[in-house]
Amino acid sequence: MSRTADRPAQGEALSRAVWEVLAHQGLEKLTVRAVAAAAGCTTGLVMHRFPNRRALLLHARELLHEKTRQRVERLEATAATPKEALRAVLRQGLATDAETATESVVWMGFLAAAVSDDELIAMHRRNNRSWRERVERLVASAAPGWPQARTRSVALALITMAEGAAAFAAADPAGYPAADQERMLDTALEAYGLI
Repeated sequence: MSRTADRPAQGEALSRAVWEVLAHQGLEKLTVRAVAAAAGCTTGLVMHRFPNRRALLLHARELLHEKTRQRVERLEATAATPKEALRAVLRQGLATDAETATESVVWMGFLAAAVSDDELIAMHRRNNRSWRERVERLVASAAPGWPQARTRSVALALITMAEGAAAFAAADPAGYPAADQERMLDTALEAYGLI
């Protein structure tokens, strides 16, 4: 990547490199040097935008949040019913293809780094609370007669199931194939009368 390249293109290339390193090499390999190698640029160029590893992690987490937010908004907007919207949004949180498996790995890498870092864990909590609010809203739309306490507990159960499945599937795709994950989701939704 040359220094004369336009800034938006450089930013996109660096973002892709941060994502690729974290997703395919793991948290321990996420360094300024690794990102520079993946982007085909100098470490100085990377450090101009991301001065340290923490900045790389913050950026990766923000990318994940933005990617998934845009996707779930599209899914919600195109769903024919509230129940279909809930299923589509939860399904995209599973690790059923290369993209969602990669996202699960990035999410777990960020969580591992965030445990001992106040700024990272605050960002993680903020984004996860936004996700929980979305799922609670979708559950409330799909089951409008439920009391708030039931809506909240069912939303939490569905989130936990979907994110747990994604974590296991990202680490062991053969043990948790996409079809099994989808059947599990449908079984849970059916048990709650949400499908």
